[in-house]
Amino acid sequence: MKTRKSCRKIWTGWERGAVENAMKINPSKSKAVRFTIAGVKDPLNYSLMDALIPEASSCKYLGIILRGNLSLADKVKYTVKKAWKANTQKGK
Repeated sequence: MKTRKSCRKIWTGWERGAVENAMKINPSKSKAVRFTIAGVKDPLNYSLMDALIPEASSCKYLGIILRGNLSLADKVKYTVKKAWKANTQKGK
């Protein structure tokens, strides 16, 4: 897959740049998420600073929940829960 090779090349360059610029990176706070509608099952196997990055079905970025299957179900559920909580606290 050409896309996977391109991603690995970019990832390796990013890691090298982080080391060269003395950036502090915590691999244990990282997740690998595959964004696709297709049902691809092969593992991503990304590593950072010799630590394997665990694969996840979703991640939170800038307050937005991003799902690998491009669904907004988690974001809608989170927003409804937050609104419900704010409404019940308002009534106290």
